[in-house]
Amino acid sequence: MSVPVFEEFEPAVDCGCAGCARQRRDLALGLPVRAGGHPAAHGARRALVLVTAAGVVLGGGGASALAQHSDSTTSITPADVTTEASETAGVSATAGVSGTAGGAAAPGPDTPQGSAGPLHGAPGPGPQPSPDATPTTSQITTQSLRKTTRAQIVNRAKRWVNAQVPYSMERYWSDGYRQDCSGYVSMVWNLRGNEWTGSLDRFGERIDRSELQAGDILLFHNPADPAKGSHVTVFGGWTDYTHTSYIAYEQTKPRTRRQATPLAYWKNSDRYVAYRYKGVISGGSGGTAAAGGAGGSTAAAYPGTAMFGPGANNAHVTRLGRLLVERGGKKYYRQGPGPRWGEADRQATAAFQRAQGWKGKEADGMPGPHTWRLLVTGKGRTIGGSSGSGGSSANVAGFPGRGYFRPGQSNAYVEKLGKQLVKRGYGKHYLSSPGPRWSEADRRNVEAFQRAQGWRGGAADGYPGPETWRRLFR
Repeated sequence: MSVPVFEEFEPAVDCGCAGCARQRRDLALGLPVRAGGHPAAHGARRALVLVTAAGVVLGGGGASALAQHSDSTTSITPADVTTEASETAGVSATAGVSGTAGGAAAPGPDTPQGSAGPLHGAPGPGPQPSPDATPTTSQITTQSLRKTTRAQIVNRAKRWVNAQVPYSMERYWSDGYRQDCSGYVSMVWNLRGNEWTGSLDRFGERIDRSELQAGDILLFHNPADPAKGSHVTVFGGWTDYTHTSYIAYEQTKPRTRRQATPLAYWKNSDRYVAYRYKGVISGGSGGTAAAGGAGGSTAAAYPGTAMFGPGANNAHVTRLGRLLVERGGKKYYRQGPGPRWGEADRQATAAFQRAQGWKGKEADGMPGPHTWRLLVTGKGRTIGGSSGSGGSSANVAGFPGRGYFRPGQSNAYVEKLGKQLVKRGYGKHYLSSPGPRWSEADRRNVEAFQRAQGWRGGAADGYPGPETWRRLFR
């Protein structure tokens, strides 16, 4: 009989395998109080296992079945079982899978969570965390983590969304990860075991919220009562330029979801901390989450606020200036751009930000993550107010990239461009048929086409961008 792609696992009461035994012990003990667990949650989990044991006894399992649970409880008598079962009936009735096929998810999580532990079933290679001890920061190094790209992180996050994995702090999905919020992030980050909100920060580097990129997380751990309010979400991208909401991937009742969420969350917003996985490597950040999302290639990775501003002197400043010149900011530079930050960089950046319709702090001349992403991906409006060659269709299919249309370039795209310009009636500057080598005639013909669209300044510089290409070939 074939096994389905996704299958839920529960520990059998009478199964002696290491995985079921480990999970039964986890459920009984929970996270120790000395490691930050809450006494009430610890007692509830122990009581749940006792109730299970009582069921075995009443069902005819006898003393032999109770003996299988000796690794999870100290001693069990029929009187103890009866007493604890009656006191915790409410706990046992609600401690399983919370999600159902219907119903809307509540905005804020109010759910318990499991403790740190290995993957369910066959554990992966490498050292596994103990349920009674979470690893220290010094024990977790970049070299010891599984490497992953942002695209891979986002794709794993989507996997559970597509599968509609139901929320549970006790069940494990077919990949071995616990079906609660921290188990979900453990899976998304491809960790070697199941972590919890009190240990996930050890696998990440704390970052400012303004630096968030797809695959980072927003984490709130409540040390006073970890089972009350603690939660973690995966950042999928900004919903718009205001950066007041984002696309969150999260595991919550009733099932995994992806939705626009106010920064940082519906509840306890100011207590969420942004973290970036220590093992993230180059190789893409995943697709855009929504309009203005944080997708794009690794080339769009924001270098950080420290790279810009008075006193900065680095290659990122040079790249910023060149991008701004391409987007209509040439008039702000008397020379350069160069690696040393200057007033020209600030003014050109502010002009580009104002062209997007931003005001106040959003247009202060200091490039933030969203400004940087628009520049390096060729999106947004150019300085001067038009969408021009860097317009909203920056990812239109067929546009090969700006680098093919520069002095010294010779390729089939240049010839294709020239022939289309002639076909559309913008080939008067050619003295002969268009060829594969970029020339001044190509630039002047492109400029004529751009001006015919009503574009001026940097938007009509004669160098084709995605929007020029789209309009020319549509």
